[in-house]
Amino acid sequence: MIDPIRLAKHLAKSVPCSRREAELYIVGGWVTVDGQVVEEPQFKVTQQKVELHPEANLDPIEPVTILFHQLTSIDSNVIDAQPLISAATHVTDDYSGIRLIKQHFSRLSPCTPLEQNAGGLVVFTQDGRVTRKLTEDAATIEQEYVVEVSGELSNYGLEQLNHGIKFNGQPLLPIKVSWQNETRLRFALKGITPGQIAHMCLTVGLTLISMKRIRIGRVAMSKLQPGQWRYLKSMERF
Repeated sequence: MIDPIRLAKHLAKSVPCSRREAELYIVGGWVTVDGQVVEEPQFKVTQQKVELHPEANLDPIEPVTILFHQLTSIDSNVIDAQPLISAATHVTDDYSGIRLIKQHFSRLSPCTPLEQNAGGLVVFTQDGRVTRKLTEDAATIEQEYVVEVSGELSNYGLEQLNHGIKFNGQPLLPIKVSWQNETRLRFALKGITPGQIAHMCLTVGLTLISMKRIRIGRVAMSKLQPGQWRYLKSMERF
């Protein structure tokens, strides 16, 4: 009877390569056991078929940024959404060219959280440059929301939404608000603060029912379905 051994040890002998290199190949998603990718160097094997991908390399794993369509919830919390990001919720038509590996799900930092009763586009990243961009430049990055409302818009209400409302005692900068249909408004604004859109709606006779963020800067949620995620493409910039 053959005693089980660690996958890294088996690979190091069969390639051959150093044990450290074997571990890097494995965590990089380049190794299969009986046709299934295994990313744990400590995985035990006996007589299974272990193969190294012909294009395997030891290049460092680049940090990724993930775009997630968060469901609208009265208790929306971007941190609570992170466990929902897995291989099972990855879109099938992700054209980023990035190979999915388990390391992409670790050390993700949440950016641009949604407020309560909101859903839509949220960002998780391993890239410090993206984190700095979305935090340090938050006041200058335009965000776009689709807002479901009820009630009757007051006279000149749309003009007032675009320019002429105070929030927390301060006049708001001009923004872009337009009707999407009879019950939905589109808001495009910078430096949004919690409660701002609800206050703006209430000021002109409308009640906010729900809102969904569909764009952050130049990155749109597009056809990303609720509960699904994709990688940020290399050419995309917020």
